[in-house]
Amino acid sequence: MLLDIVLLIVGFILLMKGADEFVEGASKIASLLHIPQIVIGLTIVAFGTSAPEAAVSIASSFKGTAGIAIGNIIGSNIANVLLILGVSGMISALAVKKNTYFIETPFVIFISIVLLLIGYSGGSISRFDGIILWGLFLLFLGYLYYLTKHGDENAIDDVPELEEGDRMWKLLLIVVLGMICVVVGSQVTVDAASRIAQLFGVSDRIIGLTIVSIGTSLPELVTSVNASIKGKNDIAIGNIIGSNIFNILFVLGTAALVSPNAIPFASHFVIDGLISIGAVIMFMIFIDKEKRLRKYGAFVMLLSYVGYLIYIL
Repeated sequence: MLLDIVLLIVGFILLMKGADEFVEGASKIASLLHIPQIVIGLTIVAFGTSAPEAAVSIASSFKGTAGIAIGNIIGSNIANVLLILGVSGMISALAVKKNTYFIETPFVIFISIVLLLIGYSGGSISRFDGIILWGLFLLFLGYLYYLTKHGDENAIDDVPELEEGDRMWKLLLIVVLGMICVVVGSQVTVDAASRIAQLFGVSDRIIGLTIVSIGTSLPELVTSVNASIKGKNDIAIGNIIGSNIFNILFVLGTAALVSPNAIPFASHFVIDGLISIGAVIMFMIFIDKEKRLRKYGAFVMLLSYVGYLIYIL
């Protein structure tokens, strides 16, 4: 038991560190190849915070632990809104950009409904469903590209700058090592989480919705809390909404495409999916006329997450 907990922590560390190093190295290689920063920011860097969820969900789909694969995504999206925005909103008043409130946030609700419909109707997420999710993902990337071309620099994440000592061979080594850490970390995490679930007699779904989802959401937590402390409040919210979109469309879409079999969608996930939609609606309700998240609203969201954990456990 203790060994599995240690392995789970080690797995999370490998995931986080590996994702950071991979993004850093890949972004700098792209810069050396004179690829525009806008393209790097919309692809390599943007994928960075979703890399842990992607690695865990893809590894889970191959190992037949669908509960972790889907629970990780839905659980991460619930944690992102209720837990991370709740904590960030308690630190400082979070500002919401107009396009985030009127376009991106409703888009999260829309794709969450799409996920529930395709999952519930077929009882699984098939390769064809993965194509649908990826089609919506490409549509979202096109929207981000449109924003950046019209002067919205916050539509993309910061791209790491080249340093004097950066060489192609060194950056390639960093990318390879980063990818190895992500792959190994995902395997260790899924295996340890599965054994812990068996020891406690709980389902993979519960482990995916709780321990794994919170662990893989750590990059978003760190990014959003830091942004709140530094007063970059619109980045804190944009980071979370963007991450939720990436989780459903990119992460689950990719897992469905590469999985040898359709990923089973348990009926219990319908309730969890509805809660994830309700969390986003709650967030929108607590936005005041000045487009700021009310502090008491952030507290209620945080309290709601505690209630959700009590409910599923």
